[in-house]
Amino acid sequence: MHKKNSISYRMPAEWELHKATWLTWPHNPTDWPCKMSSVQKTYAGLAQKLAAVEEVCILVNSERHEMRARRYLKKARADLANIHFHHIPTNRSWIRDYGPVFVADNRTKKRLKRIMRFRFNGWARYSAHQKDDSVPLELAHRLSMKMVSAKWEKVPLVLEGGSIDVNGFGTLITTEECLLDRHKQPRNPGITKSALENMFREYLGITNVIWLNKGIEGDDTHGHVDDICRFVDRQTIVLTMETNPSDTNAHVLAENMERLKQIRLENGSKPTVVSLPMPRPIYLKKWRLPASYANFYIANKIVLVPIFNDPADRKALGILAGLFPEREVIGIHAVDLLIGLGGIHCITLQEPV
Repeated sequence: MHKKNSISYRMPAEWELHKATWLTWPHNPTDWPCKMSSVQKTYAGLAQKLAAVEEVCILVNSERHEMRARRYLKKARADLANIHFHHIPTNRSWIRDYGPVFVADNRTKKRLKRIMRFRFNGWARYSAHQKDDSVPLELAHRLSMKMVSAKWEKVPLVLEGGSIDVNGFGTLITTEECLLDRHKQPRNPGITKSALENMFREYLGITNVIWLNKGIEGDDTHGHVDDICRFVDRQTIVLTMETNPSDTNAHVLAENMERLKQIRLENGSKPTVVSLPMPRPIYLKKWRLPASYANFYIANKIVLVPIFNDPADRKALGILAGLFPEREVIGIHAVDLLIGLGGIHCITLQEPV
């Protein structure tokens, strides 16, 4: 175990106080074919809820793009005084994965906020990602914030925000399928588990890593943890569980539960693990979509949870309401958003105070 004072940076947990939530307004029709209007309505409704509790910062490609966003936000009666636009071109809208990771610099007296830049390679799947990859660099300039570039053996380290979740005290959850894959969608070819753990410690202040096995079917990120397992406080973890034994996700999620029964947190204690239901399978033609209640977003005073017109919606909302007694838990209809193979957590990014 490393000494506490040797930790240079700390990545705050999502439930810690936010300065703002960052979004990228939708613009790529290939993500949501024939659904761009309804998806923008979803974004506007989500931004309306967020702007009531914290600042909302939205990336847009142009003045015309901003005006379109403003029209939807005005119809949703969002507080435009608490919404700010930044003209930074992007390829797509999944800012969770390519946006900056905000960390506290423990080496400064006031623990100043820094931008930790990990590189983005389109989930090792999509070629159009260069604009997205440059977003942390652009924001560092715009916000006049010092940026640190994460590297492994002098090579830029690739990491998406949706592939990790932290409790703010030194423990991180991720999956082997996503970060250790060497063949299908490799992020950092040749990197070992111990090397990644060292990188997490150096750049995020992580002293304890929980490795789950795989993510759910239909996830084109190849195993992002924010679709299956999340921290809700320092000691409590929610894990999605499939009760239908014939569903392809049942075995994978059960194995992840077995792993969680064996793990310890950074302080040596056992976490409390709470099961979240899975909605019934949702398909677009023959493609199964990665529907999951774990893809929620924790903001100041509220928690935004994807719902799918499913019988399990109410149960999932009830479980999360019990886990967040001081926040309002709000269901956001997310089926149209899901067509782009992502959810509420994927399109949001917290900036801590």
